[in-house]
Amino acid sequence: MAKTCWPYFDPDYEHLSTRINPPRVSIDNTSCDDCTLIKVDSMNKPGILLEVVQILADLDLIITKAYISSDGGWFMDVFHVTDQQGNKITDNKTMDYIEKVLGPNGYCIDRIKMWPGKRVGIHSIGDHTAVEIIGKDRPGLLSEIFGILACLQINVVAAEIWTHNRRIACVLYVKDNVTGRAVDDPKRLSAMEDQLRNILRGCCEVGNDEDEKKVARTSFSMGFTHIDRRLHQMLFADKDYETCGLTATSDQYCNPDPSSNPMVTIDRCEEKGYSVVSVLCKDRPKLLFDIVCTLTDMQYVVFHANISSNGPEALQEYFIRHMDGCTLDSEEEKERVIKCLEAAVRRRVSEGLSLELCAKDRVGLLSEVTRVLRENGLSVMRAGVTTVGEQAMNVFYVRDASGESVDMKTIEALRKEIGHTMMLNVKKSQAGPPGMAGSKAQASEAGTGWGKTSFFFGNLLEKFLT
Repeated sequence: MAKTCWPYFDPDYEHLSTRINPPRVSIDNTSCDDCTLIKVDSMNKPGILLEVVQILADLDLIITKAYISSDGGWFMDVFHVTDQQGNKITDNKTMDYIEKVLGPNGYCIDRIKMWPGKRVGIHSIGDHTAVEIIGKDRPGLLSEIFGILACLQINVVAAEIWTHNRRIACVLYVKDNVTGRAVDDPKRLSAMEDQLRNILRGCCEVGNDEDEKKVARTSFSMGFTHIDRRLHQMLFADKDYETCGLTATSDQYCNPDPSSNPMVTIDRCEEKGYSVVSVLCKDRPKLLFDIVCTLTDMQYVVFHANISSNGPEALQEYFIRHMDGCTLDSEEEKERVIKCLEAAVRRRVSEGLSLELCAKDRVGLLSEVTRVLRENGLSVMRAGVTTVGEQAMNVFYVRDASGESVDMKTIEALRKEIGHTMMLNVKKSQAGPPGMAGSKAQASEAGTGWGKTSFFFGNLLEKFLT
């Protein structure tokens, strides 16, 4: 047999252009009085805008303005950012991280080890199994999901749950309560999947096979994922945008607050051959990430963008083309993009009450909490679960099952039932303070179990690292 020879390829060749033209990152705290300027110059590559925005979002930085340009093979960004309190970025650890991951050596850095964040989800607490669930939402469903896991002695150490337009999407990080490691026994995984499918299947109409296929879907993985982007992808694939936006009805699940409707328009820039997408909506946390993520996953390239806020509103303008170089010419394509962006804006909207709970982590904790919420007539619209050491710190965004605001009698009932076993902080969430694009939502206390303290995932990460 003749000997076959293959050409040799240097595994580092794909990074050659980066080494020849390394990216430049500067953090400027002197040019502006009220914010930090982060400037990024680098070779252009597919997905680079989302990568940069995702890193800033994972750090819980507030982007008040941004100027983006990636024409001609070079990528240039300027971000005006603050921390969650509206101050300049002065923390050395944060600035070093930004310079390392976006700078010349960013391509060879293991970002997961450097700064776990939401990419890991459980702050490096042993191995874990990621469980993805997408289905039709209904009252009490989340309580049933956590109840099944508790019965199987499977502990949820981190999770993100979103609901939109009667759909629910979950990414759960779980571990075996006995071994403290990933659930890798095929029989246990099969039992978990069967039971989860059964309760999801119970949401669909009897005899409707198509509805059943759409409703009951779970998957498992042993790796890492960026939770927020994955939730967008799951709901997008599930077509949660189909009955919202341009065809919005009075359905509270589709649009609980008509005043929060985003206005999305698409025009054409004849001179440069771009489609111009403009989004005007209430300002809120991580708005820039959600829109860029959706455009990227829909295979659109952002060549230029201007991001700004005016009072409580944010205005974002994107000059885009499809990856094949085409603009949005058909009305059908424009309508689909508009609906998808409206859905992306709404998925993270959380107006109403947020319940922040802190307790010692244990199997069944989430099952108990969500059962109490269900029994008190509350619907969970969005939730975040994290574990630091032995402490479970969870945030539930809730409203009355009928869509009305939660009354104080219900809050007091919650305190009596769970206040003796965990710390409870109740806040009223709003769209966000004026002039803070993607800012931390304004909060006014409706009562608190431990003074004026509060926790957010960025703060939790900082505490974990220090």
